[in-house]
Amino acid sequence: MSPTFNELGVPARLVARLEEQGVVSPFPIQVATIPDALAGRDVCGKAPTGSGKTIAFAIAVLGAATGSLPRRPRALVLVPTRELAGQVQTEIALLAGGHGKRTIAVYGGTGYGATRRALDRGVDIVVACPGRLEDLLAQGALSLADVRSVVLDEADRMADMGFLPVVRRLLDQTSPERQVMLFSATFSKEVEAIVTRYQRHPVRHDVQADASSVGEVTHIFWQAEHADRVRLTARLVNQHGKAIIFCRTRRGADRVARQLGQTGVNAVAIHGDRTQAQRERALTAFAHGRADALVATDVAARGIHVEDLPCVVHFDPPTDATDYLHRSGRTGRAGNPGTVVSLVMDEHQATVRHMQRALGLSQGLDNPDGTPTPRPAAARIADAGTVTRAGRSDRPRHPRPKGKNQRSNRRRMEATRETRGRPLGTEAARSSRS
Repeated sequence: MSPTFNELGVPARLVARLEEQGVVSPFPIQVATIPDALAGRDVCGKAPTGSGKTIAFAIAVLGAATGSLPRRPRALVLVPTRELAGQVQTEIALLAGGHGKRTIAVYGGTGYGATRRALDRGVDIVVACPGRLEDLLAQGALSLADVRSVVLDEADRMADMGFLPVVRRLLDQTSPERQVMLFSATFSKEVEAIVTRYQRHPVRHDVQADASSVGEVTHIFWQAEHADRVRLTARLVNQHGKAIIFCRTRRGADRVARQLGQTGVNAVAIHGDRTQAQRERALTAFAHGRADALVATDVAARGIHVEDLPCVVHFDPPTDATDYLHRSGRTGRAGNPGTVVSLVMDEHQATVRHMQRALGLSQGLDNPDGTPTPRPAAARIADAGTVTRAGRSDRPRHPRPKGKNQRSNRRRMEATRETRGRPLGTEAARSSRS
């Protein structure tokens, strides 16, 4: 039986706030990390996206963020995307309730004035994207010297986006007595380097989400022609009621949103070229049901949480298994079922097969009508040996034994030599030209 939040040592007022929000039983990552985090130990947590990490570190941060002075916060949460910054700050503020904890989200695409005024008045907890926070530090708008509680959320995504050099510079400006809590869905060499350098004897927790936090998710791979993808996507949105659709490029996201609109699907796009106000309006419209489809680039894969999202569509399949997991993790949350559909064109089949093997998913493609698609020759070669970019197997090539085929080849070559020099009007010449 899982322990209660009370038994994990969570203060009674925070337990009450969790109950007000309908959170009664802790998820596995919370059970594993909250006691160590409340004890002030460095925590290194590995858990899937959507497994409840925010509540786990928010409880510890709220306990540590006391006595802040103007422009000198006591706690810092670093996240990779604007959307995630806003959502984490909102969740921490809800958990804090009316107990005087001041929080702020700091990210690009917004003006500096309001942020500077809030910092001048005094903020206990700063939730920030690394780049904008470093800009504010360069302007003298705040100091990190009093920060004694640091969270690195979605550390692998920050590594993917090239933020780790900035993260290191920020951590170097925090208090030497800091507590560092790092959470990530996957661990690369770059993330492990952060653990080694900035965490002191961290307690490691590798937690897989259980059935109460992750619902049953069906993964489907459809063979699709380029011209059919919009029609198939519209069909999926209409079938499930709402969906997030992932595209590889910003221009592609805008185009797909526009084309879905032409089919009668109310779609909005979100990506890095949109202003922060446009991104927030799109996300709000989707979250409140005014839009049926949210078309996004990978910027949204870690930063969006929509309640009861039934479907994710990979309009453009991701390039690797990690991105597939992060995109797909938008559905199947809080025990709700979900469906993930990848639209696979011919040029993406090799990448998708490799990804299916890496994730342990059923291999092969289906037709959108539900009938199995025969495995192509390239897939059979891949089963027998690794396929290079040129499409050749790396298995050793053995000399072909001499026999009937070689004799037939010689006869064809001799017949070709005999026809050389004949006038173009001959029947043999006409056959060769056709």
